[in-house]
Amino acid sequence: MRYDCIVKNARIPQGDDTVLTNILVKDEKIAGFVDNIEGIEADTIIDAEGHLTLPGCIDSHTHYMDPGFTHRENFLTGTKGAAVGGVTTIIDMPCCSVPSVRGVAELYNKINAIKDKAIVDYAMWGGVTGEDVRNKKLNIIEEQAAEGVVAFKIYMTPSVPSYPRVTDPEMLEIFKEVAKTGLPVGVHAENFAICDYMVKKFQEEGRMDGPAWAEARMELAEKVAIQLCISYAEETGARFHVVHMSTGIGAKLVKEAKMKGLDVTAETCPHYLTLNYQEHMTKYKQFVKIAPPIRTKKDNEELWKGLQDGSVDFIATDHAPYEIATEKDAPGMNIWTAFPGIPGTETMVPIMVSEGYNKGRISLSRLVEILSTNPAKHYGLYPKKGALMIGSDADFTIIDLNKEWIIKKEEIQCLNKYTPFDGMKLKGKVVKTIVRGRLVYDEEKGIVGEPGYGKWIKRQSIQKLDRVLKF
Repeated sequence: MRYDCIVKNARIPQGDDTVLTNILVKDEKIAGFVDNIEGIEADTIIDAEGHLTLPGCIDSHTHYMDPGFTHRENFLTGTKGAAVGGVTTIIDMPCCSVPSVRGVAELYNKINAIKDKAIVDYAMWGGVTGEDVRNKKLNIIEEQAAEGVVAFKIYMTPSVPSYPRVTDPEMLEIFKEVAKTGLPVGVHAENFAICDYMVKKFQEEGRMDGPAWAEARMELAEKVAIQLCISYAEETGARFHVVHMSTGIGAKLVKEAKMKGLDVTAETCPHYLTLNYQEHMTKYKQFVKIAPPIRTKKDNEELWKGLQDGSVDFIATDHAPYEIATEKDAPGMNIWTAFPGIPGTETMVPIMVSEGYNKGRISLSRLVEILSTNPAKHYGLYPKKGALMIGSDADFTIIDLNKEWIIKKEEIQCLNKYTPFDGMKLKGKVVKTIVRGRLVYDEEKGIVGEPGYGKWIKRQSIQKLDRVLKF
């Protein structure tokens, strides 16, 4: 048999150790692993010698703003960044497009708008809002689930006008309906009343400094929101997922819920692990303004511990850039009026390799879980995605663990070139990204993937993560 591709000299994870192998690829799938490729023919041979080969990494929380907000980002620039960053699959949110995805028609409108742009593969979140509850349109949940969305997203605080937040009783109704599908309900967990009151209070006091944003949208707002959602999950049997969890107390609450046997999961983001508001919001101000805000060094360390012990299930980015000239740094714009969001997909994998694995904060097996396996399982894409198994998609993230480099904002692929990680020194760099057996990024050649190569990946099944906690 002639193969489409061989990834030779691939050092792949096996627990916390690695083994050297050659990966055979046929019809976009992993077809085998062999010790010796002598006499085996292939159309393409990719050499991974000296590097670590992971199952393709997944960013399960992106806002690529397409269609409708393409002055901020689009599916071409967004997936270019994914390719450079070793991300082979992204899962895009329903809210930041025009129209927002709150039904099957809107879902396919989005797919048709982006299908000729994507360089890497993508899956889709489904959408539902408080307005849909009020209008008695909760049938959209089952309809979207039937079309392969992986989960549903709701906001407890205001997002964009076309995606209204939920009140507490509206959220309960959504939990009940989503529970019937077996899919997760992802919640932006900040208490609206606390955030709204404190922001207005700080504005009246004349606070204009960067840290004011984080102090107004305080840790307590996330804590009480997560507590309420856990209660709703217990009442309804829904799978509650905390998106972009920012606090150590959040990790503690999720851990307690898991110990009670509840199906509660959480993601955090590289910025909540590596940045703190006292330092970075003073330095970068609105360029690191996000919701929820970055927290303290103590929260950084507690979230790392949560990743270690299983309280935090995986990493995502909440990639959501805004136009610099009009939405981040317009004349007269300040910490209150600037839009909240930062890029993140391109830097996720190298930051986790450098600051997590290479610094001994997480093991190799845990690195694979939080970047690949767990998001794939949680969103029903495993083992098509997130696995180095025969029959899995031939998605590989190839990393030079020893390469030292510096993140530079002018070099990122994002349409709007800013990042709070500008100037950050890292050890560990993505050198090749392979999607379904095809090279889409090479450090020496640059982006070689073609727009439109990326495929929409529908949910394959309904899966749940094991509630494994390490003490």
